[in-house]
Order: sequence, then structure tokens, then C-alpha cells
Amino acid sequence: MTLRRIYLVAGELSGDILGAGLMRELKKRHPGVEFRGVGGPRMLAEGLHGCFALETLSVMGLVEVVKHLPELWRVRRTLTADAQAFQPDVMLGIDAPDFNLGLERRLRDSGITTAHYVSPSVWAWRRGRVKGIARSVDAMLTLLPFEADFYREHRVPVAFVGHPLADEMPLAHDRAGARGALGLAPEALTLAVLPGSRASEIRFLGATFLAAAERLCRRFALLQVVIPAATLARREELESLLETLPAGSPARGRVTLVDGESRQAMVAADAVLLASGTAALEAMLCHRAMLVAYKMAPATHWLAKRLVKTPWISLPNLIARETLVPELIQNAATPEAISDTLAAVLGDADERAALEARFARLHAELRRGASARAADAVESLAAGQSVEKDLEESPHD
Repeated sequence: MTLRRIYLVAGELSGDILGAGLMRELKKRHPGVEFRGVGGPRMLAEGLHGCFALETLSVMGLVEVVKHLPELWRVRRTLTADAQAFQPDVMLGIDAPDFNLGLERRLRDSGITTAHYVSPSVWAWRRGRVKGIARSVDAMLTLLPFEADFYREHRVPVAFVGHPLADEMPLAHDRAGARGALGLAPEALTLAVLPGSRASEIRFLGATFLAAAERLCRRFALLQVVIPAATLARREELESLLETLPAGSPARGRVTLVDGESRQAMVAADAVLLASGTAALEAMLCHRAMLVAYKMAPATHWLAKRLVKTPWISLPNLIARETLVPELIQNAATPEAISDTLAAVLGDADERAALEARFARLHAELRRGASARAADAVESLAAGQSVEKDLEESPHD
């Protein structure tokens, strides 16, 4: 079957990257295919006819949501009418679930085949949302295998397409090369510390992480610490924290602060201390032992404990369905607990090697060629076929 028209709606830059990769793959297979909808610079460069700027949805999703609701509804009505007039073979919402799932339901009710690319965290909290998802889409395309398992359990057609980060990152890493690039000693035991990219994360975690690193420097005489700063503002905050170290602290002179280079810092490390989030997945794809710690406002933590329904918060543990990565949350995330846990990791080279090998295997499982498999799913939907059967029979490893 030749695809003629695809409608795509991405709500942020990460979705623009996914959408552009999918468009590129579909154009290889169907040279005359037309694309219309909402996307960013990458999707526009691939030939998307854009109806609204990407920032239209990004801003409304993040700033004063209630104030923007009338505009949000107007945009959704406009896109609904535009897609119905375009009559695509498939409409695909990319992430931005609060906006896209409502749009997808309207279009599906009007007879257009719809799918959603990147699952919301319905498996973690507000699981009842899966009923609405089932009414909104003909298929869900997930980046992670445990997400696909969740949808199968709830009888929602699903395709696990793999994670684009796993496609992007190599299956072998050059630790010595990364240390050389960052100016680190080639043989010294190395800890990478990533307290987060947001000001709130530095506020909640920065001092705790630095205190834990200082304790580890006292325990390991040759330990070196590398801390990547996500932005100039984060660098200034981290520099202020480093100035609080006592004059005689063993950490003075052994902490290297770098701009960006978070992935290089993780590759260089023997172990990584980080805040929960996508960084934990990236550390797993760098095949590095890690400890995940997180703190938040007390009221936020109280609410999260009652809403979140998973035994883990870090993606490596969720993917493996077992505790491969220690997690220290809220009051458990003390400098003493963090340093004691990391000392056991840093002191056991055999355990680190075994964990690195396990992470390499998980990396290979996620490295599926996400754009090609997403294109397979779109073709199957357009042909009225099962997306899951198609992906089982034609993997792109």
C-alpha cells in the first residue's frame, strides 16, 4: 500500500526529533507522501506543512494552563477541521498527551485512523486514563518494553518500537578516551555527579550530592569527581556550592566542573550519582553503575507517594523489572546513605563489570531502529493490519 497523506502533531522539541526521524523513513518508502500538522524545525525541514508553530503547544502546556485553555481549545478545533479536510491515511500525535489524546479521539470518532507515539506515564499513576487512551487511538507506539506490556494487559493495540537514544548511542564506550577529553586522570577511580538541569534540583540535591562526594573523597584517596553543568546558570550555582567546601577538604582539587558534556562524564566514570529522570536511562546506555537519588518539596513527595503505583522510579529498574540501581528518595537521600552505597559500588570492580555487561544487553534490546519500526506501524495501520504482528515479523535491529 502506498501512503499518500500523514497528519502529525508534535508538542515539543523531543517530539520534533521523533517526528523528523519518522518522516525521513516514510519518505524513503513512499516518495510522494505529504505531511501536514504541527512540528518544529526538524519536521519542517523534512517537508511538514505546518499549521501552527511548535511553541504554540509547548507554551500552553507549561505556562498558566488555565489562562491558555480558550486558545488551546481553538487550536484543537482548528486542527480537527484541518485534519478532516486533509483526510490522512493515519494521524499520529507525538507525545504532548494532554493535547493530542483529545485531538486523536475527535479524529478517530470522525473515521480517521489515529495513533500516539510515546506513551504517557499511565503505567505509573492515574492508570484509569488507559480507558480514554483506548477510545482515542487505534494503536500506541511505545519507546520502552514495559510500557508495551502495560497496554497489552489492558487490550490496547501497541507496538514497542525501541528508544531513539538507544539507536543513537554506541554499544561500546571508550572510557579512557572520555577521560582524556575531559582532562581527567586516566587511571584514577572516577565518580560522575549529575544533580540535575533545573534550579530546583540543584536547590534540593546540590549540597547533598556534594557532601556525599566529599565523604567519598575521604574514603578513596585517589577518587576524582567530575560534575557537568547543564547551563551557565547551573554552573554558577555549582561553583557557589564548591566554594562552601572547607579549606582542608580532600574534595578541593579533585572536583572537575565541566560545561555540558554529561554523556562524556558518564562514559568517563566508574560510577554515577544522579537525580532521577532521563539521565538514568542515559547512564544505563553508557553502561555505567549508578545511584539514583531524588528530593522534592514535602507536599509534592506526599502526593507522589499516594499517586505513583510502581515499585521503582528509575528507568533502568523499570526496564529490567528488578532493582539493578539503588534508589534513595527524599529523607533516605542523605550524604551518609549516598556515600555508603556508592562506596560499596566503587569498591567492587567485579560487581561493576557485571552490571555494565547487563546494561549493555538491555541497551541492545532497546536498540530497535525506532524510526523504521514506527514507520512499519504507520504502514500497518494504514493497511488495517495489526501493528504488533508487523513489528514481530520485520524488526530493524
